[in-house]
Amino acid sequence: MLQDKNNRETVEVSVASERAEAIGGVLIALFAALMAISQMVNGELEEEMMIAHNNVVSYSSWYQSKSIKETLKESELDYLNVLISSGMVTSDKVPVIQEKIALVKEQITKYGAEKIEILNGSHQVGKENWIQDLDGELGKIVGVKEWEQLAATYDYATKKFDYGMLFFQICIVLGAVCIIIYDNPILQKSLIVLMVLFGITGTILSVYGYLLAPR
Repeated sequence: MLQDKNNRETVEVSVASERAEAIGGVLIALFAALMAISQMVNGELEEEMMIAHNNVVSYSSWYQSKSIKETLKESELDYLNVLISSGMVTSDKVPVIQEKIALVKEQITKYGAEKIEILNGSHQVGKENWIQDLDGELGKIVGVKEWEQLAATYDYATKKFDYGMLFFQICIVLGAVCIIIYDNPILQKSLIVLMVLFGITGTILSVYGYLLAPR
């Protein structure tokens, strides 16, 4: 009787262990697939983040070039005003200088408006203030501040994906340990529970990262 009981318990333990191994294997496959999807999406977001960072640099340089041109024109304006106020220009040449001053003022105003649009973006300044074209089209400027915001948002979203993949990796390791362990159904069940918790956490973080990413 005792031997039959022991045999029965051994069979039950073996069956429970096999069941736990099967569940662990299925969960590993499931969370490995979710991790692969997360890695693919995260890779695309990282590419978008790099594009945003590059555009921050590019548009900042563009903004600086406009500032330099504006400064040069302001210096030219000061020089022209000095010419008139100092009396160095003969009276018959004053109208010519004044026309030049008016033209330089227009250019300074234009550079100032272009700087504002490049800094803030066409959408922010409004259609009536569109002045800087991009590839021959007005209203297409994404401002430096907008690119900075996009880069920061992509960066935050990719960090969530990184945390999510960390939890997926821990989940898969727990599943592997669960399969390796034999004749200990209680420990295997505990590992499966932990595996599910880590996998769900990884999934939630990945979904959250995806929802944070700009569309």
